[in-house]
Amino acid sequence: METNIQTEKKLYLRKNKNRRKFIGSESFYGYLFTSPMMLGFLLVMLFPLIYSIYMSLTDWKLLNDPNFIGTENYQRLVNDPDFLVVLKNTLIFSGGLVPINIILALLLALLLQRNLKGIGLFRTTIFIPVMTSIVVWSIIWKYMFGTDEGFINQLLGWLGIEGPAWLYDPKLAMGAVIFVSALKNVGLNMVLFLAALQQVDKNLYEASYLDGANKWKQFQHVTLPMITPTVFLTLILTIIGSMKVFGQIYVMTNGGPGNSTKVLVYYIWENAFKLFDFGYASAIAIVLFVIILVFTLIQWGVRKRWVFHEE
Repeated sequence: METNIQTEKKLYLRKNKNRRKFIGSESFYGYLFTSPMMLGFLLVMLFPLIYSIYMSLTDWKLLNDPNFIGTENYQRLVNDPDFLVVLKNTLIFSGGLVPINIILALLLALLLQRNLKGIGLFRTTIFIPVMTSIVVWSIIWKYMFGTDEGFINQLLGWLGIEGPAWLYDPKLAMGAVIFVSALKNVGLNMVLFLAALQQVDKNLYEASYLDGANKWKQFQHVTLPMITPTVFLTLILTIIGSMKVFGQIYVMTNGGPGNSTKVLVYYIWENAFKLFDFGYASAIAIVLFVIILVFTLIQWGVRKRWVFHEE
């Protein structure tokens, strides 16, 4: 009996010693400082994702209790002609926005990378739209694309050209929204490219110049390979952002004309907050999550084929 008591006492003292040792260790402070981020991840991201998956398996009309229906919402998606149109519009928007944004941001960064007098003013001017509210930005451009009184059509009128109904023509509306979205966020990628360009070793340019490389060859064989990690980052961020576009569509076109500019996030909002079909809206949201995840994993998988100078 005494032996058992002594053994338990030793185990208890050992546990307390290990506990005190852990509390004063680097691991304890590491967990302590990362706990707010982990808690935020669990409450803001993981739990809503799990609950959205559950909601996508129910028939929930908001005012009624959720009714579990299994995969019926996903079967409905397959047979929903509007969903296929919306998915196509989302891919068209991303396919137009991403290359325009990346190329324009890189060109601006190349032009503004030199430390010339007043260059900071130009950098700030290009970055201001990033800080501007998406609603305000979209309202301004909606009036600028106005059919009769819009600035763009007035400018075309001064040149003797009759301006089209930009936001009311199914063939032009998506292009207008892509243009506005590209100008809105190009400043952020420009800043990232500027930071990357300033980190390129100048000795590489001198060595390539001695080898007879012109400016284009230097960009092709020195600049671009050295900034590919930043290109990879901006590509991922821009694709994810393009898949989640909503504000511009809501303010400028309201998904129209017809369904020509209706994208996935707008379709989610429409089903959830106009039709109050939260189960179906959740199913669309899960599909969007899977699409973004697949695109990200594909980019991550092929990065080693073209991303150089990766730490």
